[in-house]
Amino acid sequence: MPRPEAEGEAGGPAAGRPARAAGLLRRIGSWTVALAAVAVLLLGAGFGWFVWRLPAEEVALDRNADGIVVLTGGASRIFDAMELLAAGRGKRLLISGAANPASTSGEISRLDPRYARIVGCCVDFDGSQNTVENAMETRRWADRHGFHSLIVVTSSYHMPRALAEISHQLPAAALVPFPVIADKVRAEAWWTRATSARLVFSEYLKYLAVQTRIWLNSAPDPSSAAAYPSATRTKSIHPS
Repeated sequence: MPRPEAEGEAGGPAAGRPARAAGLLRRIGSWTVALAAVAVLLLGAGFGWFVWRLPAEEVALDRNADGIVVLTGGASRIFDAMELLAAGRGKRLLISGAANPASTSGEISRLDPRYARIVGCCVDFDGSQNTVENAMETRRWADRHGFHSLIVVTSSYHMPRALAEISHQLPAAALVPFPVIADKVRAEAWWTRATSARLVFSEYLKYLAVQTRIWLNSAPDPSSAAAYPSATRTKSIHPS
């Protein structure tokens, strides 16, 4: 005759534990899949919004500013910024970054002698290595010259992240975007080329990371330059 304890073990509450555990695991798995699907949908919707905001054509400026800052990369950015300076759109130009060989006074003057005089009087350079350093050096430069409005020149896909970083460093400044559209991007839809699509999507992910960091740290830290020892102080180029 079986013991009551054994009968309880076979048909009592303990027998339902494996089934309940399996059900719980299935529910956790279902919720995980659902949350992952929602995350993918939100990421895709955000990417669509990001792409929709990217300018497809160069803009016509309707105002001047105290200064102009160009974040280096493509050579066309530098010469578009030089044209703005020559047209009197700003009092001075900061060429921020060492990403392009043309970002020196001698090389700019050699490539376009028309700018030799204006480079000597009104152009400053720094050796920033990334967009965070660009923004910090822009803040120092604007503070030193007492500028409260800036025309920001960079590529169209880089503009949202550049504006986010600079406005975080200079929250009271008026920023006027001047996006540069590369000839290759203008000539063909970026989504038809895998390299261009990866570039734009990568920039979108970087933009999300910047916005998340800014949200977590809403106030710019005046001493944050210590965290980026590679950033160099801006230097003015004057006639010798």
